[in-house]
Amino acid sequence: MRQSSFSTSDFLSPAVREMQPSGIRKFFDLTTGKQGLISLGVGEPDFVTPRPIREACIRALEQGRTTYTPNAGLPELREAVADYLDASIQVPYDSSGEVIITVGSSEAIDLALRALITSGDEILVPEPSYISYSPITSLSGGTTVPVETRAEQQFKLTAEALTAKLTPRSKVLVLCYPNNPTGAIMTYEDWIPIAKIAEERNLFVISDEIYAELTYDGRHVSIASLPGMRDRTLVVGGFSKAFAMTGWRVGYACGPQEIIAAMLKIHQYTIMCAPILGQIAALESLRQGMEEKDRMMESYNRRRLSFVKGLRQIGSALPRAVRLLLCLSFHCAYRVNFGTVCPEAAGGGPGGCRTRQCFRSGRRRVHPLLLRHIPGQAG
Repeated sequence: MRQSSFSTSDFLSPAVREMQPSGIRKFFDLTTGKQGLISLGVGEPDFVTPRPIREACIRALEQGRTTYTPNAGLPELREAVADYLDASIQVPYDSSGEVIITVGSSEAIDLALRALITSGDEILVPEPSYISYSPITSLSGGTTVPVETRAEQQFKLTAEALTAKLTPRSKVLVLCYPNNPTGAIMTYEDWIPIAKIAEERNLFVISDEIYAELTYDGRHVSIASLPGMRDRTLVVGGFSKAFAMTGWRVGYACGPQEIIAAMLKIHQYTIMCAPILGQIAALESLRQGMEEKDRMMESYNRRRLSFVKGLRQIGSALPRAVRLLLCLSFHCAYRVNFGTVCPEAAGGGPGGCRTRQCFRSGRRRVHPLLLRHIPGQAG
């Protein structure tokens, strides 16, 4: 009997079928292994995880700690995260019900959007932005509404830009400050009108603060710390950037108990729990890793200053916001003739002539690249 022909693509969800692969990852794959190219690619430190953290995990392995943990994460890690945020952003959380440990901060964002979105809801996202917010929103049945930020305003979110995009369907505001990819930061004064809009228009806020520790000028300010915002904000963070722990895949979310409980239900059925060794590493980073973290931050800042100086010497026009650049938030690879550039559109947000550069790579690799293009310095 002759079987009817079919296409396997017919079985795919339309939302997944129409989703575009990550432009940054595609660019990274294209440049991997190419001769004569210095990859300043994805946001990953070139430091290894600090020794005390690695040693804590070695001891845990030797002790046979290879089991599941509670779904929400190790109690001692949740308590340490709550203490850390209380000290760093001055927002208290109850570790027993207002903290969840996730597989990286990306899972936390995914859980939050799936827990909050009803089909047709509009999710406001300042752009340029991290690439994952819009696809996750689409998979959850929501609609992403981009809110443009501009270089002349240092890529800060303004009340005027946000208000212009509000509709009766607006439900969630997704923030990423310090920002990936622009490096912009928001001060307490910058947050005041945004918080007022969130309260007046009854918006819930997801605040992705994965780059909080990489703030070089001044102190990081969380929107959750403003009056009235703690109970309508979910703070998302992690350990990948500040502690050079990208491969350990551990993040967290802190917020109202009802929101955390809803996220936990999804987490239980999809992930069970974050890997125990990653959680042990995260706990050790908060207990013993702060000095190493500060040392890495000092190195990144030296590279930041050096890189910006070199770009200006070769005639690159840099906005004032470049002083707020984060060491991991710009994604680009330059060929030695500056011919290979990752467009901004690959990372979320309006396209155009902007590019991304990441100065996580050591100065010994980047300096020869810049010297070739500084007048009188080429050898």
